[in-house]
Amino acid sequence: MPFLRATNASCAAASIRARNVLFATGIAFAISTGGAAGQSSSTSDLAKQGQSLATATDCTACHTAPNGGQNFAGGYGISSPLGTIYSTNITPSKTFGIGNYSETDFARAIREGIRKDGTHLYPAMPYTSYAGLSDPDVAALYAYFMQGVPPVDVAPPKTSLPFPFNMRFSMAAWNALFLDNHRFQPDSSRSAQLNRGAYLVENLAHCDTCHTPRNFMMAEKQGRALSGGAVGSWYAPNITSDPVSGIGGWSQDELVQYLHTGNVPGKAQAAGPMAEAVEDSLQYLSNDDLQAIAAYLKASAPIRTAEAKPRNAYGIALAADSTLNNAAGDMSNGAQLYSGNCASCHQATGAGTKDGAYPQLFQNTATGAAQPTNLIAAILFGINRTVGANTAFMPAFGQGFSPVSTLSDQDVADVSNYVLQHFGNPNLTVTAQDVATVRQGGPPSALAKLGNLALPGLIALGAVLLLLILWGIFRPRHRPLPG
Repeated sequence: MPFLRATNASCAAASIRARNVLFATGIAFAISTGGAAGQSSSTSDLAKQGQSLATATDCTACHTAPNGGQNFAGGYGISSPLGTIYSTNITPSKTFGIGNYSETDFARAIREGIRKDGTHLYPAMPYTSYAGLSDPDVAALYAYFMQGVPPVDVAPPKTSLPFPFNMRFSMAAWNALFLDNHRFQPDSSRSAQLNRGAYLVENLAHCDTCHTPRNFMMAEKQGRALSGGAVGSWYAPNITSDPVSGIGGWSQDELVQYLHTGNVPGKAQAAGPMAEAVEDSLQYLSNDDLQAIAAYLKASAPIRTAEAKPRNAYGIALAADSTLNNAAGDMSNGAQLYSGNCASCHQATGAGTKDGAYPQLFQNTATGAAQPTNLIAAILFGINRTVGANTAFMPAFGQGFSPVSTLSDQDVADVSNYVLQHFGNPNLTVTAQDVATVRQGGPPSALAKLGNLALPGLIALGAVLLLLILWGIFRPRHRPLPG
C-alpha cells in the first residue's frame, strides 16, 4: 500500500529538547559534479568525509531517540497519520544494526529504500532525495557508519502500522510510480555554485522533502517543488524565489544567516523541524555551502501560492499604553492570556527584546503567514534551538509537563487571534478545532481516510461473500414436477 507521508515526531515535541551534536564546524563537502571525489582518499579520510556528509543529511535527527537515546541507534518515533514509524538502528551492530551490510546493500537502502533482507522502507527515510547521491558520497557515508560510529547492540521498537499500510511490499508499486532512481547530474548551463546548491537542496539536505506539497498518493507534486507543504503539526513554507509567497524578497545574506543561525530579526525564527535542521545540521555547513543553497533558492522558479503579501510584511508595534493596560474586566481572554503568558518576553508592544533574544511578533513570518499553523504549533510545543553557545527558548504552553500553565485549545485559539489581530495577519481566525488538529499532529490526508476504510470494506465484502455462499448451500431447491 502506498506510504502516507510520515513526519518527524519532533513536529509535536522534539523542538523542546536539544541534542548533543557530535560534529565540528568547518565542514567541506566532496560534492561530485564531475570527477570521482574521494576515490584517492585513505579509508580514514573517507570516513571523515562521510561524517561531514552525514551532518548534511542530518541522519542524527531521526536515528537518535530523544531523552538520552544512543547516537544512530534508532527508536525515534516518526509520526504519520497512520501511526508511529520508528527509525532503525544504523550503527554497525551486526545484531540490530547494519553491521552485515555491504556497500551495495547500504547504497540500495539509502537510494531505493530496500533493506538487506529485501524489506521495503517507508519514505519517512527520504530515500527519494538520497537517490541522487553520487557513488563517491555513498562510499564515504558507508565508510563513516562502518568505521566512525560505534556499534550499539540495542533493538529499536518495531513499526506496526494498521492494515493495509503494514503491507510493506506494496511500496514496490509506489516506488515504480514515484521514485526517480537517477544520480544527480550537473547542469552545464548553471554555475558551479548553483550545481552545488541543487545537489544540497534536492539530495543531501533534502529540503524538497518538507517544502514540496504532496499529491493524493503522498508523492511530491511535480512542478510545485519548494512551494510549501504540511509537515505534521507544522508547515514548511514556500521557499521558491517568488517575492510575495517565497523568499524572493530576502537578500542572499539573510538566507545564509537564517540557515546558519535560524534567526533573522524582522523576518523569521526557525522552530519545529526547521529548528532541528539548523541545530543538528545546517549550522555546521561551510559558508560556501550555505551560500550555494541560498543562491539556488534565489534562482529557483517562482511559484505564487495563497499569500496576499510577504509573510514578514504584516503588523506594527502597539503603543505601550494600548490594549494591555485596560482594566482587567475590559480585556478579552486573548488579551489576558497574552498579558500573563507572552508580554513578559515579547513585550506588551510585541517588539520583543532589543538584543533579539525574544523576537518581535510583527513583521514575523510565523504571524504573517497565510495559515496560522506555525503560530499555533509554536505556542503548543515551544521552541528550543541551540546554535553554538546560544539557545533560543520558548516554553510549551500546550504540554502537560511544561513549566508554565497548560492552555486549552480555546485558550490557544484566543491568544493566537489576539496576536494575529494586533501583530500579524488580521485576515485569519483560529478556532479551537484548528488548535486540536495541530495538537494531534496535523490534518489527516485523503489517503489516510481511504486507508481507514480498507479493513471495514474488506470485512463487509467478506460478510457479503459468506452470505452468498451460505445462501447457495442452503437455498431451497426446486424439484422437477412428476410427469
